[in-house]
Amino acid sequence: MNTERDLAPLAPSVVRALNDKLYEKRKVAALEIEKLVREFVAQNNTSQIKHVIQILSQEFALSQHPHSRKGGLIGLAACSIALGKDSGLYLKELIEPVLTCFNDADSRLRYYACEALYNIVKVARGSVLPHFNVLFDGLSKLAADPDPNVKSGSELLDRLLKDIVTESNQFDLVGFIPLLRERIYSNNQYARQFIISWILVLESVPDINLLDYLPEILDGLFQILGDNSKEIRKMCEVALGEFLKEIKKNPSSVKFAEMANILVIHCQAADDLIQLTAMCWMREFIQLAGRVMLPYSSGILTAVLPCLSYDDRKKNIKEVANVCNQSLMKLVIPEDDELDEAKQSLSLLPEPSSSESLSKPEAASVGHQGPASASPPCLRSSSERLQVPLNLDGIVQVLDCHLHDSSTGMMTRIAVLKWLYHLYIKTPRKMFRHTDSLFPILLRTLSDESDEVILKDLEVLAEIASSPAGQTEDPSPSDSSDARPSPVELHVPARASQISSSGPRGLECSPSTPTMNSYFYKFMINLLKRFSSERKLLENRGAFIIRQLCLLLNAENIFHSMADILLREEDLKFASTMVHTLNTILLTSSELFQLRNQLKDLKTPESRNLFCCLYRSWCHNPVTTVSLCFLTQNYKHAYDLIQKFGDLEVTVDFLTEVDKLVQLIECPIFTYLRLQLLDVKNNPYLIKALYGLLMLLPQSSAFQLLSHRLQCVPNPELMQTADSSKLSSISKRAAASNIDYSELLQHFEKVQHKHLEARHQRGAGRAEQLDRRVVL
Repeated sequence: MNTERDLAPLAPSVVRALNDKLYEKRKVAALEIEKLVREFVAQNNTSQIKHVIQILSQEFALSQHPHSRKGGLIGLAACSIALGKDSGLYLKELIEPVLTCFNDADSRLRYYACEALYNIVKVARGSVLPHFNVLFDGLSKLAADPDPNVKSGSELLDRLLKDIVTESNQFDLVGFIPLLRERIYSNNQYARQFIISWILVLESVPDINLLDYLPEILDGLFQILGDNSKEIRKMCEVALGEFLKEIKKNPSSVKFAEMANILVIHCQAADDLIQLTAMCWMREFIQLAGRVMLPYSSGILTAVLPCLSYDDRKKNIKEVANVCNQSLMKLVIPEDDELDEAKQSLSLLPEPSSSESLSKPEAASVGHQGPASASPPCLRSSSERLQVPLNLDGIVQVLDCHLHDSSTGMMTRIAVLKWLYHLYIKTPRKMFRHTDSLFPILLRTLSDESDEVILKDLEVLAEIASSPAGQTEDPSPSDSSDARPSPVELHVPARASQISSSGPRGLECSPSTPTMNSYFYKFMINLLKRFSSERKLLENRGAFIIRQLCLLLNAENIFHSMADILLREEDLKFASTMVHTLNTILLTSSELFQLRNQLKDLKTPESRNLFCCLYRSWCHNPVTTVSLCFLTQNYKHAYDLIQKFGDLEVTVDFLTEVDKLVQLIECPIFTYLRLQLLDVKNNPYLIKALYGLLMLLPQSSAFQLLSHRLQCVPNPELMQTADSSKLSSISKRAAASNIDYSELLQHFEKVQHKHLEARHQRGAGRAEQLDRRVVL
């Protein structure tokens, strides 16, 4: 062999020692190499220095023989020690063969490689920073090494490298970020721990602004936050907490929009810690960035709304999600309804969703607009706040989906309805473009099990029905307040127009809705349709819904329009039930106190028109018609109606309603009526009407109640009808009201005749079915 010649200037004894299996002999050879290199440094003989390093690298460190590789590693470390400060000139040649040995199958050799690199880095110090990426890459692999000695050695090297980075101001962060972004997605626990430790170090260095590159690593950090190791989760929590503190200190330099989608995704994580942390970040982002977050509002709502229905096991997440929801809602302002459409179409970005890519150039351009856009909303002027337009379509789509989803929790449904109400208040003009698509689901929500949901739903529907913006839309024929309901929506007979359009009374039966828009009448039609198709809803929630609507809207308009619609309802049984419900509400609800007072006196043309409209529909139920006459103090007409009861089919239901009317007469609502019994002379028809009811009743508790009341009437002998020269004040009031009571009485007879025919048809149908069963 030509070993001595090939490996000169290394002496043959040195070469033999480097190849020896004993560590002590290799160490002696390393000392000889160190001495040799020092001589070359003194002579400034760079060529010989490079030659020695090349021999140690090619012939030893990269050799196939394990002992030769070990000798090469210790020899390279000796060269670095001998070179001292000058080692920076040869770092590439010194480091590369050592890093290659990091992948060796022999754990002892990996340990020696780690030891050699430690000595090289310790001598070079800051000079190794240009090679930081390859060192970091190698260390990240050793951090997950199964051998404890290798791992221990890598930790020593890791601490040394961190010290060098901390004390240096020449760290190349831009060049390092791509490697960090790649390594952060490692699933190995030790590698994750290594990554987090480095992030914490870099974050603590004043001269290194890692915040600028947070969008590159934030997703990976949240992935690590879900690690099975408590220690790693805690380290990641600390790192994320430090970043959030920095964000709060310097919000103007934060790229909020580039991280918004990342948070949206992790706010929907199955892991509670990830979800809570992401939700806390989202809360701070909305409060700090303001309208910069608006383009991501649909994604934010997708993540936040379901959390509002969490139980106490996830109470913290629920509370933070609620703050997010409230803060986001406050970003919607009335000016959003006035943005120029042309400008908006040019500047509006595509609405991001949780399924889209995280790195979007559009999002980046929105999110990083300088200090003005990233500062809190309170610091910006109105024009600046509107730089980011509201993407209403995306928000409405998310809200609509949550309402349609039967699995949506109660608190989430309430939040959705609050959002819709808020949007109709702040941006009514734009919201009315979505009303036709939202209207059906809002009506269906009235069947919800929760009273709170129904209340919020009614608030939204009431706002739709009363908003001036709804009147500006070009109503379709079915939306118009003058339009009549189609047979699909309500069962209206073909001859309905003959009932309500003959003479001036046709005008009286049209709903007078000066404060309502074109959706009001449509709402009333569809509400009655819903009651008709869902009798349980009418039975259990009908009164509750109508009473709340009377608080939210004009009660007179509601009763006027419903009476007008029911007048043309061909399902007579439903019409009778609905009239009974409305009458009970009218007579008993505190919300309708003013309307009752208005009807009690009939002083104005409006009140008389309302009475006529109600009367025509109330005729579907004879007893409610009498109660309406009692309420309006039309006692003579009430007496005339009771006289007609002898021609009606008296059923158990009929007598039950008379029984209920007697109970009502004893209630505070009819106190004035009972006091009028003291004035026998001026109220003879009232007493006659009450006696008429008494004669209708069987010997029941209601009979006894009314009988005892009538026994209290003073001077029974004066119960004669006054002559024409002594008309009572009530009769004068009725005469002055210009109401054609004879025509109303004829209308009552016609309606009741239709009810009689309908009952006979139903009875005949049931009898026919029974006959068929008998034949079978």
